[in-house]
Amino acid sequence: MTGTHANMGPAAIAWRRFRRHRLALASGLVLLGLSVLAAAAPLVGMLLGTAPDAVDLFSRFAPPSAAHPLGTDELGRDVLVRLLYGGRVSLLVGITAALAAAVFGTAVGLLAGYHGGRLDALLMRLTDSVISLPLLPLLIVLAAVDPGKLGLPEGVAESESLSLYRIVVIVALVGWTTVARLVRATALSLRERDFVLAAIAQGAGAARVMLVHILPNLASPIIVATTLSVGNVILLESVLSFLGLGIQPPVPSWGNLLTNAQELIWTVPGLALYPGALIFVTVIAFNFLGDGLQDAMASRPSDG
Repeated sequence: MTGTHANMGPAAIAWRRFRRHRLALASGLVLLGLSVLAAAAPLVGMLLGTAPDAVDLFSRFAPPSAAHPLGTDELGRDVLVRLLYGGRVSLLVGITAALAAAVFGTAVGLLAGYHGGRLDALLMRLTDSVISLPLLPLLIVLAAVDPGKLGLPEGVAESESLSLYRIVVIVALVGWTTVARLVRATALSLRERDFVLAAIAQGAGAARVMLVHILPNLASPIIVATTLSVGNVILLESVLSFLGLGIQPPVPSWGNLLTNAQELIWTVPGLALYPGALIFVTVIAFNFLGDGLQDAMASRPSDG
């Protein structure tokens, strides 16, 4: 490593590598822009004088105009405002479910990698069992379960937001396996390192060793795996919503906006094109961002 690089901290070196990954940098900017626009959905609606569920049957299928920049749908609702609100939901589901899966997968992988032995074997067999399940059919079955028959209070079972929370829980329950295996593999290596052995020799307990000495060194694989999984979660949510089992109207998401437009694709193709393009761009951007982070955080003897 050159003298210049030797004076740089790990974060600065990672940022230097990340900037060289043009697609990842562009993807990060695209995702930032989409997030800002989604967060500004109420402001955009206020400026346009409309709401995502405001019906105006006299303005059905209106072309783009100053009042409706992307036109209106079959009920006269503003397409742009609904896309932005749908982005809030889709991004929220993707990020929340990915983070929840990462937390659970990290816990499983850390316990398995540090303790080893029978606990490792048990947790890894559990992980293999979840991996072997057919993901999409399993998600369809779980999403099709009627909440009212699970003993939930009627107010909760009929809540408009229940479908959102249900998708987050379902995806988190089956999406933790990749993080668990990555964390376990890294923890197996870290537990033999000198700084961990020194902490154990000084009397540190297992919980302290895992949380203080091992977990901070797992940040790189966890961040990369979580970033890559966000795009997959958004895609899964879109598929379930397209099948009518995901986010339920009137709550908009890119998936159910695409579902509602499928019968109008030949007459008003924009209603399907806009959410489909946003799903595609977002998923691709998260994948490129994850690739860039993986390259930036990889341990290398030299930065070249």
